[in-house]
Formats: sequence, C-alpha cells, structure tokens
Amino acid sequence: MRVGLVISVLLCGIFAALPARAAEDPLPAEILAVSEAWEGYTNADGSGLGWELLRKIFQPAGVRVRTEAMPYTRAIGLVQRGKADVWLGSYQDEVSGVIYPRWHYDTDQVFALGLAASPQPDAASIGRFRLFWMRGYDYQDHLANVSIYSEIQRREVVLEMLQNRRADFYIDAVEEIDGVLAKAADQSAFRVTRLTSLPLYMGFAPNARGRAFAALFDQRMSELVNSGQLRAIFAGWNKPYPFDAAEGQPALH
Repeated sequence: MRVGLVISVLLCGIFAALPARAAEDPLPAEILAVSEAWEGYTNADGSGLGWELLRKIFQPAGVRVRTEAMPYTRAIGLVQRGKADVWLGSYQDEVSGVIYPRWHYDTDQVFALGLAASPQPDAASIGRFRLFWMRGYDYQDHLANVSIYSEIQRREVVLEMLQNRRADFYIDAVEEIDGVLAKAADQSAFRVTRLTSLPLYMGFAPNARGRAFAALFDQRMSELVNSGQLRAIFAGWNKPYPFDAAEGQPALH
C-alpha cells in the first residue's frame, strides 16, 4: 500500500509537470507561409504588405519567415496536410480542419465588376444576379442570397465573360478588380461597385506547430495593435488601417 501510494504521488507529480514543460518548449525556428501571389500584397519575390506583416509578427519573436506563392487552393491544401504552417487571405471559418486565431490581420474590400449598362447592385441585391469569382474564394458564404454563381481559374477571362454576358458580375477584392480593369480597352464600359468588407485571417496547420504559431500570432497581434506599430506598414503600402474601429480588441470568432 505504501509503495503504491508513493508511486501514485510520483506519477501525479510527473503528469502535473508536463504542461509547464510543454509550455517551455521552444518554438520552431522557421514558419513556412504560403499564399496566392496577389500583386503588392504577397508577391512571388517575398515583398508585399501581407508578407511584411507576417515578418513583423513573427521575426521579432525569433521565428524566421519563409514565403512561397502558389494558387490559393493549393496553399490551403498544403496547410491542411501540415506541409506548410500558415496561409494568408482566409475569411473567418472559411475552411474546416485548420486552426484560426482570434485576431484578424487585415480587411478585404469586396467589390463587384460589371458592365456600365447593367443595373447597379448593392450588398442586398447582389444575390439576384449571375456571379463569378476565382476558384476557392467561396463568396457564396459571405454575400446575401447568392444562388447562381461559377468559379474560374484565371482572371484573364473576366472581361470576356462580362462582355459576352456569360455572367453579370465578377466579385473580388478591389485591388484584383483594379488589375483586371486596367487591361480593358475601354474602361468606361465597366462599372465597379463596393459590396462589403470582410476581415482577413491567417489559417494555421492542424498540428502542434500550428497551435504554437497561432498562439504566438494572437499574442503578437495584441502587442502590435495596442502599440500602433502596424500603422506604418499599412501606410507604407497606401492601404487603409484595419484596426481603428476596435483598436486593442481581438476579432470575434
């Protein structure tokens, strides 16, 4: 009995110490971040607002950031399988089976591109029209009453689809729509309409690395937003600062 009691006490002590020991485990030295190559945001050469934010969040904490640009759906798949640590540009709970932090890191301004002769939509009426967007963007989950939509693989077909009236409106972030419209021979033939804004999240791998990185992300975002250190990065890229409305408060999840 005494021996059993001693063993039980020792085991309890060992298991009680495990969380503290795990909490002291060092973070991985490097985080692999993947994203679609959005111009000025996640450029293939590692420049852009999104990559710069990632470095500001992780590198002062001793985690080197490695970036790789690729198609959006491939980026998600790599993170889901634990082959990459995080991807950028997700909407809240967009993908199951991954780890979302409490904080968002930016806000997506979502617009509709259509012919100037078409009726002008708004957030309430957009669901009545035939819509399309890039594969994997899942705007049907974020716009009201969407029933008819399709997905495309390349933005190069957007203007042709609108001109041939194969769809009524193309939905995307304003920066991407500006890039599409810049290639139009007659930009006055089209109209751009703002629909909504959506918080952007980083999605982390569903493993121990992902959990550690997500926890560090939330910690660092609280520090950086409360200190105002991210303002200069957004200003440097001529982008609106996304935390004025609720500075110091994490995004609701």
